Amino acid sequence: MSDDNVVFVGSKEVMTYVLAVTTQFNKGSDEVVLKARGAAISRAVDAAEIVRNRFLQNVEILDIKTKTEELEDEEGGTSNVSAISITLGER
Repeated sequence: MSDDNVVFVGSKEVMTYVLAVTTQFNKGSDEVVLKARGAAISRAVDAAEIVRNRFLQNVEILDIKTKTEELEDEEGGTSNVSAISITLGER
């Protein structure tokens, strides 16, 4: 899996990520991975569901991975943030 098939979800509109995923599939990708951390997780789930239900009915969720990442803050301490990877692929 190359980084070309990874869509990093942040604070943009959900449809931005839906377009990115559909574009990857239209370019011939077999799988696309949505990755998000923290508050963007719900946006990644929304994007995956919109792609599956409205745009590409032949795409399904192949895998979902969750983890906790440790991030350093400005004071030198660390904080934990949740992360998710959603792998979409064609049936």
